[in-house]
Amino acid sequence: MKLRTIVLAATMLAGTASVGTTVAQQKKEVPAYKVLDLPKVDLKNFNKNKQGAYVIFDGTSLTGWRGYDKAVLPKKWIIDDGAIKFDSKANVGNNEGGDLIFAHDFKNFELELEWKVAKGANSGIFFLAKEIEGQPIYISSPECQVLDNENHPDAKMGVDGNRKSTSLYDMIPAKPQNAKPYGEWNKVKIVVNKGKVEQWQNDVKVVEYTLWDQSWIDLLQKSKFSEEKWPLAYELLKNVGGKTKSGVIGFQDHGDDVWFKNITVKKL
Repeated sequence: MKLRTIVLAATMLAGTASVGTTVAQQKKEVPAYKVLDLPKVDLKNFNKNKQGAYVIFDGTSLTGWRGYDKAVLPKKWIIDDGAIKFDSKANVGNNEGGDLIFAHDFKNFELELEWKVAKGANSGIFFLAKEIEGQPIYISSPECQVLDNENHPDAKMGVDGNRKSTSLYDMIPAKPQNAKPYGEWNKVKIVVNKGKVEQWQNDVKVVEYTLWDQSWIDLLQKSKFSEEKWPLAYELLKNVGGKTKSGVIGFQDHGDDVWFKNITVKKL
């Protein structure tokens, strides 16, 4: 009896070790990456409005703005009638595009702005982003979706509308979905305070979530940014904002015409 028990125990241990080896083999290795330390701006050089928020775009100057992963402002981002515009038709070369950021690290804040898109257009608003060499901005940042819901195919993709306007892209759908059609201005407010995030669209809170806890990990694992599908994005997003829990605000170049105006940030 003792011999049989020993044999059974050894068999079980061997099986457990085999399972552990299989799991280890299935877990994808995170590729090496480099966080860039590019020039930032001092908020003291920007005016505040009556509500105490910094006006980071006043309709006339792109001071403080530059390309993501770049030291300069790409020429496809211009000022058009008091708004920042990504001009998809600008004849300046493909290397003059890319995502746009305001070069300051924010931690706890309230971002307010208005946006509109051309017919069938797609873009995004990012925050707590780190500049990762050779990678897109969304690899390290939550995305508040900017979209023409009626004419862009992404609106019908994802799960339960989680790729529609002001949704937490590919994770939480904006409800109610109250976006205005292309060519009209939409108001957005994003509040980040000690890991608690709210996304507002046209004066209605449509998304709410918490960063860095198990609920955030669960959201990532069910999305295109899961550990299995995209190990580097998962690694960066589960630790959004890095050690400082802060990062830049940015807008996406998705190849479509999009406008942003009345951009303010209030530190909390």
